[in-house]
Amino acid sequence: MAYAVVRVRGQPDVNKDIKYTMELLGLTRVNHCVVVPENSSTKGMLQMVKDYCTWGEIDGETLSAMIKTRGKTAGDRDITEDYLREKTEFGSVEELAKAMIESDYRMRDMEDAKPVFRLHPPIKGYEGNKRSFANGGALGYRGKEINDLINRML
Repeated sequence: MAYAVVRVRGQPDVNKDIKYTMELLGLTRVNHCVVVPENSSTKGMLQMVKDYCTWGEIDGETLSAMIKTRGKTAGDRDITEDYLREKTEFGSVEELAKAMIESDYRMRDMEDAKPVFRLHPPIKGYEGNKRSFANGGALGYRGKEINDLINRML
């Protein structure tokens, strides 16, 4: 299982520990998204940044669409099927997405690929960037609903 993490809030006076944790995750700007494996260390990091980010379990269809539309390599070139066949052992984006969801492969393992997906702001906006998702906002854990948010951001 893998989590998709999206940074929702961008505030200049963030606590230095939280800012460092977001830098470790690769979330330096608003609307950036990373895919991280589900383990105890990433869960602890997500709990630390819960007031600035939202996350949930990403499915294969959404991840493959995100790689096709927003996946970039060095030089801001798109990740294509030809690039995957040349640089990795995967023949298609769907195979790469399946391996990433099963935590067998990461974007950082791919040569020259950027691990961060720069997404557009969501259509119709966030639900509110000061409350948790459980309380009607956009922050914190949202489970499978992250797929709807990412599809609105593609």
